[in-house]
Amino acid sequence: MLEWWEFGLRLLCATGLGALIGVERQWRARGAGLRTNALVASGSALFVLLAVNTAEEISPTRIAAQVVSGIGFLGAGVIIRDGINVRGINTAATIWCAAAIGVLAGSGVYIGALMGAVVVVAANVVLRPIARRIESQPASESSEVQTAYELRVTCRDEQEAHVRALLLQALAGSGFTLRSLDSADIPREDPGKPARVQVEALLVLQGRNDALLENAVSRLSLEPGVTAVRWQVVETLAV
Repeated sequence: MLEWWEFGLRLLCATGLGALIGVERQWRARGAGLRTNALVASGSALFVLLAVNTAEEISPTRIAAQVVSGIGFLGAGVIIRDGINVRGINTAATIWCAAAIGVLAGSGVYIGALMGAVVVVAANVVLRPIARRIESQPASESSEVQTAYELRVTCRDEQEAHVRALLLQALAGSGFTLRSLDSADIPREDPGKPARVQVEALLVLQGRNDALLENAVSRLSLEPGVTAVRWQVVETLAV
């Protein structure tokens, strides 16, 4: 059995280190911030302290194992799917680490808990600009992801052939693979207005580079007969 001051010291250590991690998350306005990480670390420590203060419990690590698996439900709650993108994975991983730090503090491993908190904060602060710099680089040909883009160009009927030629010229040497190219007449709401055509192209790129596509097709919007240029990501596949 622990003395009351030792119990409080371990709990205070867990709460403080969890709050330290949460400060960085709160500063970046993430869903799980200061209070969430402090509570996760405190709760994990309390579960471990329960095992430590139970005389019949011969293996306190069993409680820690349950904390590791149980925290996954909380982490899943902060992961959000936004179209083809998934957000919140880093926040969920931070919560998981906060639970581990709480377990260490609850077990009395103060130096290990402090080192863990410093590493988590450093990973979120120091590695963030490095990750963004890597993401901003053009995808290499060896990338294991293929991105499919749908491009739609609306133009006057007499400009259709010219627009198709410009589109092929713009994509030449850009790294995009043209999978399909179709044209369809747009029904006229006003018979007095000139007929319009929508040119649709399906493009595939090894990796993903939205800026590359924008640069390739930006000239099309300058054509006098073009009234609209739109593109969107329709699919991202691992290869």
